[in-house]
Amino acid sequence: MNRYAFGADEHLFVECDEEMSLGAFFKSLSMTTAIRESRIAGVTEICPSNASFQVKFDPDVISPDDILREVKAIERDAEKADPVIKTRIVEMPVYYQDPWTHETMMRFRDRHQEPSSTDLEYAARINGFADVDAFVKAHSGSPWFVSMVGFVAGLPFMYQMVDRPRQLQVPKYLRPRTDTPKLTVGYGGCFTAIYSVRGAGGYQMFGITPMPIFDPTQETSYLRDFMVFFKPGDIVKFRPIGREEYDQAVADVDQGKFMPPTAETEFDLREFQSDINAYNHRLEGMLHGH
Repeated sequence: MNRYAFGADEHLFVECDEEMSLGAFFKSLSMTTAIRESRIAGVTEICPSNASFQVKFDPDVISPDDILREVKAIERDAEKADPVIKTRIVEMPVYYQDPWTHETMMRFRDRHQEPSSTDLEYAARINGFADVDAFVKAHSGSPWFVSMVGFVAGLPFMYQMVDRPRQLQVPKYLRPRTDTPKLTVGYGGCFTAIYSVRGAGGYQMFGITPMPIFDPTQETSYLRDFMVFFKPGDIVKFRPIGREEYDQAVADVDQGKFMPPTAETEFDLREFQSDINAYNHRLEGMLHGH
């Protein structure tokens, strides 16, 4: 059962679960989709999150009690809906242990839990991996579900599609940095995030991608239809690359030749939960026609 709370006079906050899970995300996604499609009079904005969402409404058009009643009715229908969505899987190159995030993290070691180690070394150690290579293999070895886009424009939060015992857990910095390179692949809690723009941040920094995910000019070849690449429900598979391939990808982006491997698919939460490894293997095979 959802938890409902009002935020002042114009917002309804709905928490689907206190813990992040794909089940909670699916309920949030199905409810926000249904609210949008129902076109409730007075609703002006719907903001989905990882396991919750918020609805902004005009109290001069619809009263708080009425919006609460409408959304609760939608919850009852959402609980009966099949946990299936049409989505896409995207392969994203990542240059782990790149020189730019390394230089940045070295400037802010006084804000880190272990100033004597790098972010990846720290993450590997606290998650029980023998070394950084083993941790990178775990981070890139299974796909990720985009559960939310926001915080800054175009930034995706991603939840790894593995069973709970294999979930990676890494805390944020003790104090945030005042700088993070654009397109840094970071980690905080159980989420990977990609910094769409340069700015402050507190997530551990693992690497960088050559693939722009936000372009307000819409000059990037694959962002001409919409300036933000990701949307909730997308599935992402990271592919580790080295410096040479990174430089080539950056050049391809500049020349309008870069296109991330992408495949349209239908994701069924029940089938995924019945055999996670086999389901992920099938999803990844779609990227290259296997």
